[in-house]
Amino acid sequence: MPPLLQIGGLSKRFGAVVVADAISLDVPAGQALGIIGPNGAGKTTLFAMIAGAVAPDAGRVVFDGADITALPPERRCRLGVARSFQIPRPFGGLSVFENLMVAAEFGRAEKSANPARDCVDILDQCGLADLANRRAGALTLLQRKRLELARALASKPKLLLLDEVAGGLTEDECVALVALVKSIHATGVAIVWIEHIVHALLSAVERLVALHAGSIIADGIPRDVIADARVAEIYMGIPADA
Repeated sequence: MPPLLQIGGLSKRFGAVVVADAISLDVPAGQALGIIGPNGAGKTTLFAMIAGAVAPDAGRVVFDGADITALPPERRCRLGVARSFQIPRPFGGLSVFENLMVAAEFGRAEKSANPARDCVDILDQCGLADLANRRAGALTLLQRKRLELARALASKPKLLLLDEVAGGLTEDECVALVALVKSIHATGVAIVWIEHIVHALLSAVERLVALHAGSIIADGIPRDVIADARVAEIYMGIPADA
């Protein structure tokens, strides 16, 4: 079976700065993949190219057997690529439930027979049922992050791109959010997760990729990637010969 996501030779530069240098990466269906790297490594730009917000200078993105390199973000969403943002962006004037309904009605290729029922189920899954009628702009940070995941799920994704969802949370809040991500992965959704809070990432992913200067420097079992001398030196600031 071919991978769900195939990235082939993706390259991107902004002026003289290379943020993606011929990156190639396959993600099988149902896999939870983590991506780490220092600021400026190219992580968010890679996400933006997968989601369609940034056009690559070279290379292609293949999703579920179809070349989606030229498709806009909304078309990719309807094909099954959902993305969360580091800073949650709900429709602040709408209720939590209404935010999900927007995604369920406009983010799917195939309309649900009962989108409202689907949204109620997702609210339960994401721990937001008691907040269904609250205005999204009045939520706490953890609640907004839960809503960000819930909205992504309402589009019925095959692939969920998570951009530093643990950032800004307390340790207890981080544990709760990781549990939610793991429950989403258990349903069969493939996950690609960028995160600076490495212990959160390691508790949820089965594969880890390290980026540096727009290139992959390590890819494999999380504990092996973390132990890699190049990762220790570049990402953690520990000399390779220490």
